[in-house]
Amino acid sequence: MNFLRGVMGGPSAGPQPSGADTIQKLCDRVASSTLLDDRRDAVRALKSLSKKYRLEVGIQAMEHLIHVLQTDRSDSEIIGYALDTLYNVISNDLEEEEQEENSAKHVDDLGSQFTEIFIKQQENVTLLLTLVEEFDFHVRWPGVKLLTSLLKQQGPQVQQIILVSPMGVSRLMDLLADSREVIRNDGVLLLQQLTKSNAAIQKIVAFENAFERLLDIITEEGNSDGGIVVEDCLILLQNLLKNNNSNQNFFKEGSYIQRMKPWFEVGDDNCGWSAQKVTNLHLMLQLVRVLVSPTNPPGATSSCQKAMFHCGLLQQLCTILMATGVPADILTETINTVSEVIRGCQTNQDYFASVNAPSNPPRPAIVVLLMSMVNERQPFVLRCAVLYCFQCFLYKNQKGQGEIVSTLLPSTIDATGNSVSAGQLLCGGLFSTDSLSNWCAAVALAHALQENATLKEQLLRVQLATSIGNPPVSLLQQCTNILSQGSKVQTRVGLLMLLCTWLSNCSIAVTHFLHNPANVPFLTGQIAENLGEEEQLVQGLCALLLGISIYYNDNSLENYRKEKLKQLIEKRIGRENFIEKLGFISKHELYSRAAQKPQPSFSSPDHMMFDHEFTKLVKELEGVISKAIYKSSEEDKKEEEVKKTLEQHDNIVTHYKKVIREQDQELEELKQRINTLTSQNEQLQATVTQQVSQIQQHKDQYNLLKVQLGKDMQHHNSHGDTLQMNGIQTEEVSKLREELEEWKNKHELLQGQLKEKDSVIEKLNSSQLEMGATEQSLQTSRFGGLEHSNELQKELEMLRSQIQLQSAEISKLQMENQKLQVMNTTADPLLGDSGATAATSSELEGRLEQEIKELKSQVKSLSEEKESLKQQLDSSTSTVAILQEKNTKLQRELAESKKEQDDLLVLLADQDQTISAQKMKLKDFGVAVEDEDDTESGDQGDEDEDGDEEEQDENAVVCYHEN
Repeated sequence: MNFLRGVMGGPSAGPQPSGADTIQKLCDRVASSTLLDDRRDAVRALKSLSKKYRLEVGIQAMEHLIHVLQTDRSDSEIIGYALDTLYNVISNDLEEEEQEENSAKHVDDLGSQFTEIFIKQQENVTLLLTLVEEFDFHVRWPGVKLLTSLLKQQGPQVQQIILVSPMGVSRLMDLLADSREVIRNDGVLLLQQLTKSNAAIQKIVAFENAFERLLDIITEEGNSDGGIVVEDCLILLQNLLKNNNSNQNFFKEGSYIQRMKPWFEVGDDNCGWSAQKVTNLHLMLQLVRVLVSPTNPPGATSSCQKAMFHCGLLQQLCTILMATGVPADILTETINTVSEVIRGCQTNQDYFASVNAPSNPPRPAIVVLLMSMVNERQPFVLRCAVLYCFQCFLYKNQKGQGEIVSTLLPSTIDATGNSVSAGQLLCGGLFSTDSLSNWCAAVALAHALQENATLKEQLLRVQLATSIGNPPVSLLQQCTNILSQGSKVQTRVGLLMLLCTWLSNCSIAVTHFLHNPANVPFLTGQIAENLGEEEQLVQGLCALLLGISIYYNDNSLENYRKEKLKQLIEKRIGRENFIEKLGFISKHELYSRAAQKPQPSFSSPDHMMFDHEFTKLVKELEGVISKAIYKSSEEDKKEEEVKKTLEQHDNIVTHYKKVIREQDQELEELKQRINTLTSQNEQLQATVTQQVSQIQQHKDQYNLLKVQLGKDMQHHNSHGDTLQMNGIQTEEVSKLREELEEWKNKHELLQGQLKEKDSVIEKLNSSQLEMGATEQSLQTSRFGGLEHSNELQKELEMLRSQIQLQSAEISKLQMENQKLQVMNTTADPLLGDSGATAATSSELEGRLEQEIKELKSQVKSLSEEKESLKQQLDSSTSTVAILQEKNTKLQRELAESKKEQDDLLVLLADQDQTISAQKMKLKDFGVAVEDEDDTESGDQGDEDEDGDEEEQDENAVVCYHEN
């Protein structure tokens, strides 16, 4: 007991042992004691010393503590003490609070070294994972903290061990389902460290339903109003989604974007936001930006943007954007988030254009944001965010670009002055005294003209009233006037970027710029001067603007033709000096920063010099301008001729593409018509089949009636052979004979009508066969038309491939032309004057003409095939019409036949009634009348009956006289 008192700080009889000696004795006791209680007490004592004597405990006791973890698994108390001791040794958290700044690096090295010792045996990490599975709080919680500390010290190595461990990640995911909040929350911190910069673990964690669990925790904690647990969950979600396309797609497909909408539901009273709520909402906005970042694949970004619009998330963000009382940093991040949600998505951009601020009268959100951008009293980061939002609104949005430029045109400006338009705000910022407003307005207006030659020409119509009494000047002229007045560097850089964007790929704008005689001397003077480093950037942009004026010059102004401008550069500046000044732009540090990402992020307003889209323009034009400066006039002429030829060729190809597109549309229409006719043909065929079955039924009924009528007549004739005239008057017998004769005539007439109906039925059968043959021919013609259509489609594909090959060949010939031109310039003048180049150009023209002829012939053949297909379709249509007419005729004849057969049935019924009446009369006269069954054997023809009538009559008379 004295030993324990010494360890725990109590009085002792002898001298006090040192810390190292005490730790050594405790380690010996842990290793050698057989009683569990003694080992537990020793480990508890090591835990109490581990904070003060971290190094000694780590060196001497780590191996013994690991052995305790392996052997004493049954006692949770000693396991908990051992885990706490290892945590105190490895973790730097407690030491960093106590140590000074100068020893922080030593502390980091100590924790990293102990971690390296612990994970040297991978079984130790596997053992720790097994302990984390224990439900006992005194084991699980220290194990989670220790594993988190290991990941902080040696993240990649521990991640790899956990990744190869069976079910390693899945065991840790169970921590999120723990009912004890402290373990669940520390489990979130553990997963944060586990998922850092490891895509494989990120995918496994996401597959283990991490998104569902984390979103449930955020909802339970109160969304943005929650505490630090919400913050930790949001950081973990960012780790899982950032730069991980697979997890982003899984997040979107799992409909988790819809669950983000309640995060941004803020009330009307936005006063008194807590610091934790600001942090939470900031992380939530960053999480939205992760899903729609411009660095993601375009398809994934577009699908997330659409999902955010359909679930109402974009609308909720715009509500925060227009709300009052929102903290400035949240408002700034919301603007950046809305910017990336609408960037390049036409549906979202259209919705954003329709958003109005809750003011009286209502103003568009774009106008309200631009008012903040050109207001120098607004925070710098907020103005940068508004500029980014405006750029994203105009990105790939020609409709939005046209709406912005239209507010500057004279026909659409509000004469009453009651409302401020976006164009007026941009002009006001462009010519204000604040250099940052000048730069932002110039860049915003440049984005309104990006890749839109039509708007560049329309903007030349804008006139500005500079002062009362003076005539208005154009916007282009006003920009150059301010540029020549020697304003701040930031203002001049912004105006030069606007002019370069405006003049690029727009010859009319170049002509308007050169039409002012002061512009070219100003640019050459700026480039030729030797100024300080601050002015080098302006010199480079002036060189770029002058190079654009040469490259896109259409030589419409005699004094400023390409050749004269090159001569002017050669005399006043020098070609080498011009190219050197042009290279100042791409070599500038701020240029490299701006080229990295679309969002303008600057540490201070002074660093705000370049725009991301402008860096792309510089990269595109720098090389072609350098080549254009060194080209001679003859080369320019040849290049112009080649350009014209290529333009003509492109126009012809475009025309043929249009023709092919129209033919494709016609083919689709023809296919649809063929399908329609096919369905009609099938309907007609079904109708004919039905009618044939009806005709067969009528024939069966007719045959049945015919057989029945024959039996009745035979029965009547057999009665005449055995007639006994007992007491009957001769007149009555002759009268009955006459009636019988009359009924015989009627019977013959009915038989003739039945024969006619038989012939009609035969005609109907033959018509049916002809109709089937016609349908077969129609189907054959239809298949033939489809084959023609397929052949035509294949020929169209061949034509497209030929056009592509021809374009490649033209490019190859152009390169050969350039090589020959360089050879001519370096060769001896006595050897020739570019004959090879002329031959190459003539060969190119000949090939182009030959290709154009081939294209024309191919299109002609395609047109002929299309006409033949049309003819086949017309013939098919006429055949179907004939079939329909025949079908109508057959139906009409069938109805007539049915009506006549009904009449025949009525006549036969009347005849049966008459015969029955005659039989009754004969019975009244005493003549024996046989039944029908007795007369079935007496079936004879009509001719035999007619030949024996007189003999039967004579026999009847003889019998009468004898009686």
